[in-house]
Amino acid sequence: MYAAVRRYEGVTDPAEAGRRVAEGFVPILRQVPGFVAYYWVDAGDGVMVSTSVFTEQTGAEESIQRAANFVRDNLASLLPNPPQITAGQVVAAG
Repeated sequence: MYAAVRRYEGVTDPAEAGRRVAEGFVPILRQVPGFVAYYWVDAGDGVMVSTSVFTEQTGAEESIQRAANFVRDNLASLLPNPPQITAGQVVAAG
């Protein structure tokens, strides 16, 4: 399995961002081959973190591109700063 984690800082409206992600982005992500799971977390203080999990590295990489496109087209006013992105192979899970 592979995962991509994106950390967004300076989120202006976490509730609205969560709504848009749930209604608009999650359905897009589920179409990526090898999709396993997705989580959108409100970490407080204007920080939100997304985690995408896929069976293959190509799915995780595609999720990064799809997320960038979705943010640009639908969330730019709510997520004003570029995310910190970490991606790699899952080496332990529970």
